[in-house]
Amino acid sequence: MSDDAEIIAGRNSVLEALKAGRSLNKILVAKGERQGSIRDIISQAREQGLVIQEVDTAKLDQMSAGVRHQGVVALAAPVAYADMDDILSAAYGKDEPPFLVLLDELADPHNVGAILRTADATGVHGVLIPKRRSCPLTQTVAKTSAGAVEHVPVARIGNVSQTLKALKKQGLWVVGADMDGTKDYYEADLTGPVVIVVGSEGEGMGRLTKEACDFVVRIPMRGKITSLNASVACSLLLYEVLRQRELKAK
Repeated sequence: MSDDAEIIAGRNSVLEALKAGRSLNKILVAKGERQGSIRDIISQAREQGLVIQEVDTAKLDQMSAGVRHQGVVALAAPVAYADMDDILSAAYGKDEPPFLVLLDELADPHNVGAILRTADATGVHGVLIPKRRSCPLTQTVAKTSAGAVEHVPVARIGNVSQTLKALKKQGLWVVGADMDGTKDYYEADLTGPVVIVVGSEGEGMGRLTKEACDFVVRIPMRGKITSLNASVACSLLLYEVLRQRELKAK
């Protein structure tokens, strides 16, 4: 887990951040702490669907760097998360077929930042990141994105396959990228409303995620190495969507 998000330490500070609707990546609570306002913090965090993690007090001491944490620390995102429905509405508002990217268990903040940068360049309407087992928005992501994090809306989602089912119902095609894809990526029709799914650096897409795809495409590899860096693979697909859309528009 990357801890380079902004640290909010102390019960009152965390409660205020929750009440104000700050975009928080995670709440860390000292093991066994359930007294007083901590209960309030936990219930509010649960209501907001936030990840709550129990850690040793020593970890909180180290993270809060001398600030009294009173058994709780929140990690805040550098920018506010967007809402998935708002992302779709914005696409339809521009009279464009939605163009989304879903990062399935992508853990490297440099890859996430690089993908945001390409997403901005190719006209992606929004990026979806699962709340669990995926890299959230951190300062490293923001820095690597070279400012794109300010322009590309990022939404956090719960269950990946349920989210993909909901997007399918709204008419989006779900296209996964994987080495065992059925066709080369440039052979697929990517001109309609689409969500491009990119898996983790080592494992690729999860089984259920792959099953939720309408089709899976591969990037042809002619060398000795069998896979590309996740952000490079994603870039190829995003530029192919842009290329096909521009050709269709002509």
